[in-house]
Amino acid sequence: MTIHIKKGDMVEIIAGDHKGATGRVLRVIPQENKVVVQGHNVAKKHVRPSRRNPQGGRIDVEQPIHISNVLPLNPKSSRGSRVHYQINDDGSKKRLATDGSEIGIVKKATEG
Repeated sequence: MTIHIKKGDMVEIIAGDHKGATGRVLRVIPQENKVVVQGHNVAKKHVRPSRRNPQGGRIDVEQPIHISNVLPLNPKSSRGSRVHYQINDDGSKKRLATDGSEIGIVKKATEG
């Protein structure tokens, strides 16, 4: 499956319990085709007291979502949009939404 999402992207969740919600991608897990979206798909985790968490107790942890269930936000419409790529003359690669608006530069051209 193609990875069309990067860390730091704003995405819209298109399936599951949080359908229609938007959030920032905290982590991409390409081996499992999953992403972690900030504030969504949260589960409780029980932790023992430690130096980092001296009280112990329950903490909220974001769980991964399958990458097919999220779409990058289109900057024009603020809705999720499919992505295609365009390679410029200088060798840089851009992500474009289906309406042609630029979502972001994926890879800059290397000088050499």
